Amino acid sequence: MRRQNRGRKTLRWAVVLVGAVGTMGVLQGCIIGTAIGGMAESARRTGSTEFPADYSGLQGKSYAVVVAVDRLTQAQHPGLVARLTSGVNDRLAHPENGVGASAFIPSVDLLNVLYQTPQWPAMPPGEVAEMLGVERLIMVELFDYQLHEAGNRYVWNGVAAGAVTLYESDSGIPDDPVYERSIRVTFPDGTGFMAADIPQSGVTSELSRRFINRVAWLFYVHEEPNTIAY
Repeated sequence: MRRQNRGRKTLRWAVVLVGAVGTMGVLQGCIIGTAIGGMAESARRTGSTEFPADYSGLQGKSYAVVVAVDRLTQAQHPGLVARLTSGVNDRLAHPENGVGASAFIPSVDLLNVLYQTPQWPAMPPGEVAEMLGVERLIMVELFDYQLHEAGNRYVWNGVAAGAVTLYESDSGIPDDPVYERSIRVTFPDGTGFMAADIPQSGVTSELSRRFINRVAWLFYVHEEPNTIAY
């Protein structure tokens, strides 16, 4: 009888031990799974994704960037046209971005020509490209540019929206677009921000930077943060 009882006790402890080991294995599996999931999420948040160019036809071609903004917006935001034109033009001209264009017009010279020809927005695209002496004309039309909520000049609610149109002047249809894309960015990313939180210069600078990014990125392979807000 005593041997039988001992055998039962041993069997009971063995079952308990196996159960404990099994539970530890499950817990370890959960911990490992959670850790791997956490690392994957962290990688997603801190990582980036590579995107191809939407239009790669600048390779081996000369180009110019022109930005059209209505007169009222220009009056309300002096310097906006120059900032957007130079921003996109300089980004595409940067050799690290690999656009591969054969030639471009430096931003200072480009702006001088456009300022001296104020009627250029009314000209056919082919004529504008011919005036600038380029094979590719990138036209950016800004339709909406606001820094505040409608009817509330105290709260920031910036938006920049427009269209990017590309013309190939060396084709048989220099006035017909071969590529079009709408762009819209906003800033700040939250609501209720006022001048005490972000100065106007900060809103203008970041809104322009985001718009410039979205326009320039269309023309070269680039990386975007996985958690980008615009």
